[in-house]
Amino acid sequence: MSDDKDAGAPGDNDGDDLSAPPLKPFSRKGSHAPKPPTSSGIQPDAHRRPPEIPAAARRLDRARSIDGGSDQKRLIVGRDISLTGEITSCDRLVVEGQVEVTLPSARLIEVSPTGVFKGNADVEEADISGRFEGELIARGRLVVRAGGRVQGTIRYGRIVIEQGGEISGDMQTLDDD
Repeated sequence: MSDDKDAGAPGDNDGDDLSAPPLKPFSRKGSHAPKPPTSSGIQPDAHRRPPEIPAAARRLDRARSIDGGSDQKRLIVGRDISLTGEITSCDRLVVEGQVEVTLPSARLIEVSPTGVFKGNADVEEADISGRFEGELIARGRLVVRAGGRVQGTIRYGRIVIEQGGEISGDMQTLDDD
């Protein structure tokens, strides 16, 4: 049989138990504040910071909005990638690395600040922030961004050169046939 003192009965008051102070009665009915819930480590969505998006991703998002978000026939040559040859059936080419290619027909070419394009391209629109060397035909619009360099034989419908952009070589507008 067990002794009540050894079991630690609630009425036991031998002075050895100092784990909690005695309870105080409330002074008025309803004057106590409920205890806030303990954090489970899960934060509500409203307090989360939005993810940081690198500049390259923002450029891709801008270009996606131009082409309607379509992922079909898109080729991205990433940084530290080298590609040589001919690219066919490509609507949109994004160059972040180095390419030495012929691009006979595309809708859009984008050369990022880290990108280098050497060769020939026949496109509707060109957006150059890096280097382009060779023959470029931009039937619609050619944009040379600040820091972009275009060199070679260039034909374009319209051209925009930002301050700091460079263009050199044989340049001509396309006739509005």
